[in-house]
Amino acid sequence: MAQTSDELAAELRAALSGPARFDPGTRALYSTDASNYRQVPLGVVFPRSEDDVAAAVAIARKHGVPITGRGAGTSIAGNAVGPGLVVDFARHLNQILEIDPERRLARVQPGVVLDSLRAAAASHGLTFGPDPSTHSRCTLGGMIGNNSCGTHSVAWGKTVDNVHSLDVLLDDGTRLQVGATSPVELDRLCARGDRTGRLYQELRALRDDAGDLVRRSFPDLTRRVSGYNLDQLLPENGFHVARALVGTEGSCATVLQATVELVPSPPVRAMTVLGFPDSYAAADEVPRLRGLEALAIEGLSAELVDVVRQRNPSSPALPLLPGGRSWLLVESGGADQGEAEAAARRVAEAMGERAASVIHTDVARMAALWKIREEGSGYSTRMAGSERWSGWEDAAVPPERLGSYLREFDALLARFGRRGVTYGHYGDGCIHVRIDFDLLSSPGARDYRTFLEAAADLVVAHGGSVSGEHGDGQARSALLTRMYPAEVIEAFERFKAAFDPEDLFNPGQIVRPRPVDADLRLLVAPPRLPSRTALALHADSGDLAAATRRCVGMGKCLNTTGGVMCPSYRATKDEKHSTRGRAHLLFEMLAGRVIRGGWRSPEVRDALDLCLSCKGCKSDCPVDVDMATYKAEFLHHHYRHRVRPAAHYSMGFLPLWLALGQRAPRLVNRVLSGPLAPVLKRLGGVDSRREVPRLAPRTLQAWWSGRRPPTGDATARVVLFPDTFTNHFDPHIGRDAVTALETLGQAVEIPREAVCCGLTWHSTGQLGIARAAVRRTARLLRPQLDQGLPVVGLEPSCTAFLRNDALELAPHDPDVAALAAATKTFAEWIEPTRAQWQRTATGPDALVQVHCHQYADLGFTADRATLDATGTRARVLDSGCCGLAGNFGFERGHYDVSIACAEQALLPAVREAAPDTEIVADGFSCRTQLRQTTGTEPVHLATLVARALDSSS
Repeated sequence: MAQTSDELAAELRAALSGPARFDPGTRALYSTDASNYRQVPLGVVFPRSEDDVAAAVAIARKHGVPITGRGAGTSIAGNAVGPGLVVDFARHLNQILEIDPERRLARVQPGVVLDSLRAAAASHGLTFGPDPSTHSRCTLGGMIGNNSCGTHSVAWGKTVDNVHSLDVLLDDGTRLQVGATSPVELDRLCARGDRTGRLYQELRALRDDAGDLVRRSFPDLTRRVSGYNLDQLLPENGFHVARALVGTEGSCATVLQATVELVPSPPVRAMTVLGFPDSYAAADEVPRLRGLEALAIEGLSAELVDVVRQRNPSSPALPLLPGGRSWLLVESGGADQGEAEAAARRVAEAMGERAASVIHTDVARMAALWKIREEGSGYSTRMAGSERWSGWEDAAVPPERLGSYLREFDALLARFGRRGVTYGHYGDGCIHVRIDFDLLSSPGARDYRTFLEAAADLVVAHGGSVSGEHGDGQARSALLTRMYPAEVIEAFERFKAAFDPEDLFNPGQIVRPRPVDADLRLLVAPPRLPSRTALALHADSGDLAAATRRCVGMGKCLNTTGGVMCPSYRATKDEKHSTRGRAHLLFEMLAGRVIRGGWRSPEVRDALDLCLSCKGCKSDCPVDVDMATYKAEFLHHHYRHRVRPAAHYSMGFLPLWLALGQRAPRLVNRVLSGPLAPVLKRLGGVDSRREVPRLAPRTLQAWWSGRRPPTGDATARVVLFPDTFTNHFDPHIGRDAVTALETLGQAVEIPREAVCCGLTWHSTGQLGIARAAVRRTARLLRPQLDQGLPVVGLEPSCTAFLRNDALELAPHDPDVAALAAATKTFAEWIEPTRAQWQRTATGPDALVQVHCHQYADLGFTADRATLDATGTRARVLDSGCCGLAGNFGFERGHYDVSIACAEQALLPAVREAAPDTEIVADGFSCRTQLRQTTGTEPVHLATLVARALDSSS
């Protein structure tokens, strides 16, 4: 096998313009998708052109190596993993080639992300109808492979209903365009003596032999995704070969281009939210709603809403739900607001007293409700203290049978002693569920298989399909014999053989399937390394193996716009730099089969090297993957008893060096900006293109020590935390905070001793020193904590650390726990006083850059209210990480990625702003990045409050 792999790799690298990777890290990354399955490929290719694809197929065929095509890898059925060569279409073959608004067609490459197509079509008032919840990262090629559907299938159908034609590559290198075929054209094609002619001859013979069987045997429902679409070869469907290939999961041919149909998108939407006492009552009413021209009819369970309430009690979606324990979100559309509202009212009137109802027309409110639905698969993976898995994920039944199916399905769960939360596409009878299967043991795997077989029998008894959206894959292909008679299974095999007689493309999918309980990732790759962590990892009971299992591969970290996660992936588009990729590499590191270096693994180190530790994943990932914490844990082990990178000593020990440098700050500034600067940067592991921030002539603590406190009675006492960055670099912010607090009559205390949260040591994996630092700080502040004083932080990263990460470092230290409980942001402390000084919005316009740690751990609600109170007309940027991220952007080798992160949204927004626009950035990293890239001088919220108080006094 090694010789085959070496020869294959050499030939591919010589023939392709795109990369061909056979290293352990890449093979580990592509060994799984969003499913329960794991198959380690020989290698992965990233074609840059159609010729690259053809060359890869030819070389793989020569070596007898199977090929698995892959888009975003968000399949939950295991149809994007395979043991041979994986072809990643998403990296380069991702262009929209043409949009024809007159004919309502779009021609795309297979790697085009759905949201990119929808954005391009929106300017013409059009959209691509199918829209799975992964629309921000799923690719058109993957949607065609799986016959994806989505929220709006009640209006616009499945992918198969929206494909016009396909340009495909066969196993022998034949390229052809397929689509609807008239009888005359079919006769002409069958008369050809080449491979194309033989293909059409075999397909026509299959249609003639199996046509009546297909008509009798295929269930009559809109969400039948299981099996091949042999019905598309019937005369009444136009012998549509392209649509017959939709849903084949890459097992018949490789798609090079697709021409898809676009539909008019109603410019205005409205949502009717219906509340029911339980999910059965909601399901029973679906048939009544289907005749009301709804665009979407989606079901939410009480359990999902409870998860949202637990994780984010301030979620704007929660107050928008009417009473009930199960809800239907019914979306209506119209040419204008009145038309959309009228359609929504018709939905509410049709329900009458059978449901509580509320109508929403505000775009932000509807988006908040859709977020619960779209992230349901993530929310439902960790519920009630259990790990829950896909497998029986998206079965569908006729909508009129949905209520009875749900009742019997819940009874089936109870019979097997399993728990699962059902939700999903009620309008089409398609139900999603994550179930607490035991996939860690062999008996558990056998029970998993037994359950799937029983569930398949139940769905078939209700006239349904074992897959209603994500395809069959390894999760369900072996169940097709329970859904179709043997003659249909034989017809599927004939269809596959007509296209791919040598079984080159994605073998084991749909026909001749692998067992549903084979290749289960958790079972075939259990951890071999001890997985107990130095950090508490409270969410996973101190077990890194359990933490890595949080990532179920749904790939929200592959988003390229919006939110914070994942900045380095957005810069490189490399899977190993996504949160998902890093989680999978840590999983494989613990398993020790492909990644063999354990904690010393260079593959994991390199993948984590570009992790900015921004914590965006902690909030944006639906399953709460916290890669910044996992990185700190890894670095702790990786460099234990070893020499560390220079940056760990220079920037990890920054609080110490700054304390020493403050003895002669002017001299330090001259040296670090003079002729010796390049040498010192090189020795310290700092990128030569970075300017070292200048030390303030006098620290905040020094200023405080020499200051006479004001006289008079105080309304409150507060400890202002002199974090390292404010204290040494920007003490004017601390002075402004003191001014603001004292103007409000509050007595401020600033510790005179050196205090530090330990952040810089923690981020470089020096956990022992970080723990000692935060415990020392907590002991020093204990007298004030015992008096009930709040500790107010000005630097978001340090404030978040004291409130959250400190508890992971020192979980059993009561002083640290007391400090965490007392810590507040400046906005949280000042916002309740705003009625005393609030100004109208006549101040300057401002752009606000929210620090990533604040976004992830602290929230921005109090800050927004405080900003409004200062009279600032603020626009909060959806810009993601600034790219500097503490020490990250200073480290040698990170500069280009750091700047690329900033250029995604932040820097363009600042450059486009009017000259007098204030740039608000509470984070020192954010201010430093802006200073060094735009020349602007950002302002802290404390400064804005001090100004507002001064002007109102």
